[in-house]
Amino acid sequence: MMGRFRRVAYARGMTSPAPVPTDPSAERSKAQRISPRVLVLGGGTVGLYTARRLRRRLGRRDAAIVVVDPRPYMTYQPFLPEVAAGSIDPRNVVAPHRRALHDVDVLQGKVTRIAHAERRVQITPEEGDPYWVSYDHLVVGLGAVARTLPIPGLAEQGIGFKNVEEAIAVRNHVLGRMDAAASIFDRTIRARMLSFVFVGGGFAGVEALAEVEDMAADALKYYPSLDRSELRFVLVEGSGRILPEVSEELAGYALEQLRSRHIEIRLGTFLSSCVDGHVVLSDGTELDTETLVWTAGVKANPALGASDLPLDERGRVRTNAYLQVVDGDGVVVPDAYAAGDCAAVPDLVNPGQTCPPNAQHAVRQGRHLGDTLARVLRSAELEPYRHANVGTVASLGMYKGVAFMFGRFKVRGFLAWVLHRTYHLYAMPTASRTVRIATGWTLNLFTRREVVPLGSLHDPRAEFRAAAEPPAAPTA
Repeated sequence: MMGRFRRVAYARGMTSPAPVPTDPSAERSKAQRISPRVLVLGGGTVGLYTARRLRRRLGRRDAAIVVVDPRPYMTYQPFLPEVAAGSIDPRNVVAPHRRALHDVDVLQGKVTRIAHAERRVQITPEEGDPYWVSYDHLVVGLGAVARTLPIPGLAEQGIGFKNVEEAIAVRNHVLGRMDAAASIFDRTIRARMLSFVFVGGGFAGVEALAEVEDMAADALKYYPSLDRSELRFVLVEGSGRILPEVSEELAGYALEQLRSRHIEIRLGTFLSSCVDGHVVLSDGTELDTETLVWTAGVKANPALGASDLPLDERGRVRTNAYLQVVDGDGVVVPDAYAAGDCAAVPDLVNPGQTCPPNAQHAVRQGRHLGDTLARVLRSAELEPYRHANVGTVASLGMYKGVAFMFGRFKVRGFLAWVLHRTYHLYAMPTASRTVRIATGWTLNLFTRREVVPLGSLHDPRAEFRAAAEPPAAPTA
């Protein structure tokens, strides 16, 4: 059985960590006689849409496609705030790779080194030794990670908001603190438990804060011992406004809506320290909390630092408008392509700028890149990536939102909330996920939102470990 696995592995371009092939070009030539191999790094939005589009354009005999990602699924991040609020089942915002990617090979592991000059990438699986995968064409869609700062206590106290696990953790944590506070009579402890701090006033931070606050306020009817005035939500933003992606008018409307719900908005303020949950802000504000959600920006995946690909000053892969990797002089790097949050893609609609890191561009760049690779393999003429922003939408909780459509239409309130859900539902990959989300939303109109915290999910063996401990000796 092991011998069969090794034969299959080598046929797919996987090589053992030692010895390393001494002639990668010979191996590539052999692979090309079978079919060119396209290696897609990252199974997020760019990777999934690129692989799906390319497979639709080309059959298995035309190209072998391999997707590499440490997670076995793609997460649709715009729906994470609704996951945190309990409006969407967490399983419905992820697309399993092995189900969504038909006739595509999937490798689960981290990219630890990219040697494009040798046309090979090192993959480190969850268990076992690293190995190398050879390829003919490389697609870099590694995405971004949270951009953190050296703030005392942040690494120990902060919760990110980049993946579905973190969204679930925020939901369980907030409801868990409300459950615990309802049974405690010490006002100081209750105040600490019921204070929730969100850092970052962009889309991720504002939507996460608004949805979670909406959920907490709705859950209060089940906690007669808690009062609305005890819930303290604080948003910390370093710039002078929130939601820089929408017009100032809509951002002002969103600001008024949040403040009308007694949410504290600290603009032009920075987090200075949060050691042991004691939050200190640059404006002198101090408070104790057990909940600190960090959404203050992203940075390109640090795995790119272990590559020979040309990067810009922000650590992103340089590309041209055709999504081909280029060096600092604009010379094309053969057989390498990049898109999404980890790539500096020129924005042809706004000359001199790069495409913003959002789902709208990631989806379209992924599809365009799939078409581009199909053209490359068929020796057809390439087309540049050009996309005019159709608008931006943001949810501010149930039945509330803002939207800026086609650069001129400003929508707010219930209609904006409908546009937000409609747009992202349309963009959600796989029909089964779309149907499940729409069905869940429909059922929520007739049933109450669940407010059960399942904090034990994050340490399911805690109770078993406690039961396995020897009983304490009786005291006199």
